[in-house]
Amino acid sequence: MAGNRGVVYQGAGRVEVQDIAYPEFELKDGPGVNPANVGRKVPHGVVLKVVATNICGSDQHMVRGRTTAPEGLVLGHEITGEVVEKGPDVEFIEVGDLVSVPFNISCGRCRNCKERRTEICLNVNPDRPGSAYGYVDMGGWVGGQARYALVPYADWNLLRFPDRDRAMERILDLTMLSDIFPTGYHGCVTAGVGVGSSVYVAGAGPVGLAAAASAQLLGAAVVIVGDMKEERLAQARSFGCETVDVSKGDPGEQIEQILGSPVVDCAVDAVGFEAHGTGKDAGKEAPASVLNTAMALTRAGGSIGVPGLYVTGDPGASDEAAREGSLSIRLGLGWSRSHAFFTGQCPVMKYHRELMAAIMTDRVRIAEAVNAVAIPLEEAPEGYRSFDEGAAVKYVLDPNGYLGTG
Repeated sequence: MAGNRGVVYQGAGRVEVQDIAYPEFELKDGPGVNPANVGRKVPHGVVLKVVATNICGSDQHMVRGRTTAPEGLVLGHEITGEVVEKGPDVEFIEVGDLVSVPFNISCGRCRNCKERRTEICLNVNPDRPGSAYGYVDMGGWVGGQARYALVPYADWNLLRFPDRDRAMERILDLTMLSDIFPTGYHGCVTAGVGVGSSVYVAGAGPVGLAAAASAQLLGAAVVIVGDMKEERLAQARSFGCETVDVSKGDPGEQIEQILGSPVVDCAVDAVGFEAHGTGKDAGKEAPASVLNTAMALTRAGGSIGVPGLYVTGDPGASDEAAREGSLSIRLGLGWSRSHAFFTGQCPVMKYHRELMAAIMTDRVRIAEAVNAVAIPLEEAPEGYRSFDEGAAVKYVLDPNGYLGTG
């Protein structure tokens, strides 16, 4: 039996790479596993030897101690891998296939899955609709920042790359298909981005940069990215975006200098609940700030996509209401402008095949846009620290040496 190593949450501010159990075709008890899922058989699953697994901003929320994640949780929901074992019920996926794993775990059988709402599958998580690998309140499925990982409902969930050699040439791009590229794209699609649109993307982290690249792919005329870290804004400018430094004042005034108007057609919130204020309040946490800014900047009749994470439990929130996800949103402003809001996880399977084709035909270079950098699995703690400090980098972990970091 091959040995396994994984990135384990050890409490606020701490992760360690530790020996962990090799995957079996049964869900075992452990940190975050709902008792109703313990002993759940997975004959429809496969074991992957992980090719690439990425550090995500959503992981960072947990590592900062801003969720109710239990200590001992194996992290990681952005997974690309090679199939090394398959359960007896797997028909179409074969050992040796190179595959992308949607971060949403879905069964393919329930009403929501059949309606392509795979982000809110009804059958994989006893706690609530929707599930994910290595994430708080998501059913307890073990994370993929590891050498080996289990994927249930493999025939349904996995996206197989048709040409292994070509896929390995673009693997840093293709690893973004598990989450941030479809998530950024979903934010833009739900915001109504199209040919000729002006778009404001709040946040120049990896999801925000993926959203900006997606807006360009969808035909936007002008993409404006807002952030308060110059290194991240420079990364957005590197592929043709306009930028505003929200620490320097009202984003609307800066947008007016770019467009001649203080409003845009569409807005995307790629920040989420750990948002800060703008201008003189830039250093203060203000969880509703981005949502309120998006309403102020979006034209009447426009839409706002919200792929940024909002949670129902935040023990580190700045006020009592925010600790349970209650935010001071200016809903009256949005109502008066007839805004449409689209929230929730991205249904990755709705987009990943088409985005794979865009990568393989060189329509988009998403790894360059998000500044993907591969590092060994054992360097994950340093990657988390650097990312938390605001580095304009998307860290890709290389657990088995496929990316040449070993």
